Amino acid sequence: MIVARFVPLAAAAVLALLVGACSAPTSGPAASDPGSMVLADGYEPDDVNPLMGYGEEGASKIYDGLTALDAQREPQPALAASAPVAAPDGLSWTVPLRPGVTFHDGTAFDATDVVATYKAVLDPTKAATVASGFSMVRDVVAVDAGTVRFDLTRPFLLFPGRLTLPIAPSEAVAIPGPASDMPLGTKPVGTGPYRMVEWRQGSSMVLEANPSYFGGAPAVRRITVVFATDDNTRAQRVAAGEFDGTVLPPALAKGIAGQAQDMVLREHASADYRTITMPFGNPVTADPAIRQALNRAVNRQGMIDALLAGQGRPASTPIPEVLPEEVEPAAQFPFDPAQANAILDAAGWTRGADGIRARGALPARFTLMYNPADTVRRDLAQAFASDARAIGVDVRLEGLGWDAIDPRLGTDAVVLGGGNPFDTAFKSWQLLSSVNAADGYNNPGSYRNAAVDQALDAAIAAPDRATRAAELRRFQQAYAADPGMVFLTFLGHSYLTRDRFDGYQPVVEPHTHGTTWGPWWNVERWTPRT
Repeated sequence: MIVARFVPLAAAAVLALLVGACSAPTSGPAASDPGSMVLADGYEPDDVNPLMGYGEEGASKIYDGLTALDAQREPQPALAASAPVAAPDGLSWTVPLRPGVTFHDGTAFDATDVVATYKAVLDPTKAATVASGFSMVRDVVAVDAGTVRFDLTRPFLLFPGRLTLPIAPSEAVAIPGPASDMPLGTKPVGTGPYRMVEWRQGSSMVLEANPSYFGGAPAVRRITVVFATDDNTRAQRVAAGEFDGTVLPPALAKGIAGQAQDMVLREHASADYRTITMPFGNPVTADPAIRQALNRAVNRQGMIDALLAGQGRPASTPIPEVLPEEVEPAAQFPFDPAQANAILDAAGWTRGADGIRARGALPARFTLMYNPADTVRRDLAQAFASDARAIGVDVRLEGLGWDAIDPRLGTDAVVLGGGNPFDTAFKSWQLLSSVNAADGYNNPGSYRNAAVDQALDAAIAAPDRATRAAELRRFQQAYAADPGMVFLTFLGHSYLTRDRFDGYQPVVEPHTHGTTWGPWWNVERWTPRT
């Protein structure tokens, strides 16, 4: 997926420029070869090592997982020959492997590679960033060359959906030292429908179709991904016909749609939330009254209308309304500044002459960090600070790189993104369970609530989907009584794609980066339109 972003102040001027640019027929490199595609990406990956998160949610073009998620968000066999099978007690899953598969370097794929990849994830010396996603895995063993078994610490109903992790050759992940130092990060070797033939870091990446792909050689033979982080630059270049597709802020995307030749606007719903962390290591954000008040002070729909051109849905918890069977209606926070003020008054936070509240010698003031390269996070941070100020809470904004943000997660708030529609119970557990307190971006604010913990544990261990959904609703009730963050919105993602290929399927998207999701999530099955 390419993450949508928005630049409200420049939108009107850029749209005026684009209307002129789109008035003439477009042509260029993007349309020169019917079997090739040129995409503009607002995000360049740090590396392409699956242990460091590349392609973790599936749909990677370079790698395959044992399973892949379809358009209905259900896991289907990929490197698995058939669906994984659970033991009667749910404590192990056996996966038969697809025979005859080879990696891009020509070596054969078998159980050794699966075991080595997952062992590397579980090895603390590798410091794999995806490790927290496999906390339920106790061991993985090769039953034989064509079969692997995963032994779990607890039953996990949706475990096949966790098996989208890309598989790498055993020798590539067996290198001693941390995963971040592996050559795999810049020289990937997978079994996927495309192989990387060039990566000019800071500029572009070129993928070529894998002629030996077990699913058949893709008809889109070559994909060039141009890294262009500035929204307005991408908009101008896509309008000029340089690209076959890109992500754009909603207003810009809508301005180009119907103007540029063969360009189609694709708007995807998502479970991709933006939230404000409330760290318990800060005496202001740790206060329950502050957290309850801020959840009622923010105008979520106003933010969506003004900053996202209506492309988004209000968020009160990490459970998106695209999964209505899991949403608890009573756990949604209304926009109610009067109630927010009343909560703070009752808790002893009194306004001073400057309009800022204090309780004793402690002012109602805290710092909110955001990455300034992400304009959506910047704009949401500014809107949040404005709404907080209206109820007497002073939010000081700091735009920082992630390296500067990381060490301050325990004491300063941050605009955080995450979420997926595939397993909301596990994602919520990662984000809010007390066992994950201060584990990087898993529960970065060290939120602790025993009722939330119990409901999330029960949801993960549920024997069926109905029980899981009921426990998720119970989790939301417990969370709303003691919120640990201020969720703002589930983003809508806006894309433009040149209408010269068949095979597009809409999907509900996760929070992820790169050209793995978006309209191109299944590009290996696209065919040039004749």
